[in-house]
Amino acid sequence: MTKQIKKLGKKDKDFSGKILKLLSKNPSKAYNYKQIAAAFEVDDTKSRNEIIKELKYLTSKEKVEEIERGKFQIVVTTDYIEGKIDMTSRKTAYLVSPDLEEDVFIPTNNLNKALDKDTVKAYIFNKRKGKKPEAEVVEIIQRHKTEFVGVLQVNKTFGFVVNANPKMYADFFISKEKFNGAEDGDVVLVEMTDWPAKANNPYGKIIKVLGKQGEHNTEIHAILAEYGLPSDFPIDVETYAQRLDTSITEEEIAKRRDMRDVLTFTIDPRDAKDFDDALSFQQLENGNYEIGIHIADVSHYVQEGTVLDAEAYQRATSVYLVDRVVPMLPEVLSNFACSLRPNEEKYTFSAVFELNNKAEIVNKWFGRTVTYSDKRMAYEEAQVIIETKGNTIPAEISITGEEQIIEKPIVDAILKMDDLAKILRSKRMANGAISFDKVEVKFHLNEQDEPTGVYFKVSKDANHLIEEFMLLANRKVSEFIGKQKKTFIYRIHDEPDTDKLFNLQTVINRFGYSLNFKSKETISKSLNELLVNVNGKKEQNMVDTLAIRTMSKAVYSSENIGHYGLAFDYYSHFTSPIRRYPDVIAHRLLQHYLDNGASVNEDEIEEKAVHCSQMEGLASSAERDSVKYMQVKFMQDHKDEEFLGVISGVTEWGIYVEIVENKCEGMVRIREIKGDYYVFDPEQYAMVGETTKDVLQLGDEVIVKVKNADLVKKQLDFNFIRKA
Repeated sequence: MTKQIKKLGKKDKDFSGKILKLLSKNPSKAYNYKQIAAAFEVDDTKSRNEIIKELKYLTSKEKVEEIERGKFQIVVTTDYIEGKIDMTSRKTAYLVSPDLEEDVFIPTNNLNKALDKDTVKAYIFNKRKGKKPEAEVVEIIQRHKTEFVGVLQVNKTFGFVVNANPKMYADFFISKEKFNGAEDGDVVLVEMTDWPAKANNPYGKIIKVLGKQGEHNTEIHAILAEYGLPSDFPIDVETYAQRLDTSITEEEIAKRRDMRDVLTFTIDPRDAKDFDDALSFQQLENGNYEIGIHIADVSHYVQEGTVLDAEAYQRATSVYLVDRVVPMLPEVLSNFACSLRPNEEKYTFSAVFELNNKAEIVNKWFGRTVTYSDKRMAYEEAQVIIETKGNTIPAEISITGEEQIIEKPIVDAILKMDDLAKILRSKRMANGAISFDKVEVKFHLNEQDEPTGVYFKVSKDANHLIEEFMLLANRKVSEFIGKQKKTFIYRIHDEPDTDKLFNLQTVINRFGYSLNFKSKETISKSLNELLVNVNGKKEQNMVDTLAIRTMSKAVYSSENIGHYGLAFDYYSHFTSPIRRYPDVIAHRLLQHYLDNGASVNEDEIEEKAVHCSQMEGLASSAERDSVKYMQVKFMQDHKDEEFLGVISGVTEWGIYVEIVENKCEGMVRIREIKGDYYVFDPEQYAMVGETTKDVLQLGDEVIVKVKNADLVKKQLDFNFIRKA
């Protein structure tokens, strides 16, 4: 016991952290060393001496005070801050809190068992002139999570679960009786059960075996489990969904606006299975155009208070991984009852607009409808119609795989809606909207879901057509409710971070670009000009990525501050209730207000908005990880090839390189760059050779080869060959 206590002395601060935690829990009480020893259940002389030494040390640091001989009390000051832990990959962290002007560094020995994103109470010290403050965790208020993914490594009577996440700095100790059938090398989900004060490692129990390390399904399930996302629906939810009456009845039709006779069609990705939005089109006698944005009426089937609604709310979003979709709703709804499939009648919730030739809104109507989709189209098909102004779809473009002639009414509708969409888009841009058309990486997969090729998804006129009318519905629904001063769920987007904009300016200067900081309007305009100017250039993806990072994160909220990126004063999500729960909330609220209901409780909506934002963040992280995983898997088969890449990041430990032809990104560690000793120059965002003064800078073209492709860590390491 003595040896263990010594390890907890002032050198690694764990023991002082325990003392601070004990005293801070009872700030008005004074303790002597015997009481502290009793609280820690130690009674040997050496341990007590260690406590006395720590008390003297903490007194000298003015963290505790000796209020009378031998009695110590915590010094209560504003130096105690609540915040969240932001771990680095180097076993250090930062304390992040709205009460701090900037994040405060936490050395490894001051973490005191806190993990990434935990909510903690910390002591801020070393506020001396010329020295940055540091923090020490004194209390873990709430664990961010208690379930983790890792690989089981078995010894004779126990095992360790090793986490691939570089921000997880401790492996889990697992006693043999808690293996739960797992074997050596299995990828598992482990639950943290305890982290004893004197233990270097947390204790855990295995709650699920995900499969063998390196197998495709195992790694995909591991990605979902890492973020606490489900892979299957509970039996009671599936059963409830299967028993729903999904028939279209005359009784229900009578309650709705019947729009089954109006030309209606969907335009979606080729591989889409759920179609939650459709467009209708007709020219009115006065020469104007009536365009309906028809959205699956999910709230008709997903009733509040049911197990189905509880599950949908908990998920809050569908998750789109590279090789699969984890839906928010069971398949009977997402792919069938709620999906606006061709040649089927469906219950819908609609926003119907009368527009003139200048795309000005003359009239609008919101409400429940019944519709009939006359045609299902892919973006590629609609694009051919727009580009050729014709009505023949080539076989290689067609969903059916055969050349087909599209009926003239649909061709005419698409061409006119394209004209109107372009006017709407130009108005948005003129009002300061920012056009982020970042290239999306997609994969060709074989029957075993192995990546056989990479391609890029680029938005064209057909995509913009759908986007503009969805934006119109989202904007006008939120405006309709917002102007009534009634509670609603908004999609908000704050102004960009000024510091990040200045950092972006520093980077783009070397490529000959600049931003205009004169006003909010000039910033938007110059950002748009930047995105246009880099289009097709070697530095495009890097600049696009950096520009996106300057932006605040769009979130859901009951408090409306507008949407900066879209330049809208009011904006919501209304058009995708099959895959987003906030849209379901928006539908319910709209119907409630159409029925003249009173404004609902804002706190309840805000709580739901926060939850949906959090789940959206987890889903986005899982989606990014699945792309990284596929990129690494794809590059495993290309280890002998040289690739042209662009330096996309520079750090003190190496450079990041993005391969031009497939957007796969990996790291060249500084020690791997031969021919000179390179030193990081943060002002130039560059590595500089000490002898040759050779510079490796953001945007430089280089030749690399794959050194290592780690599927578990989803990480690529490159060998540096030469400058291009």
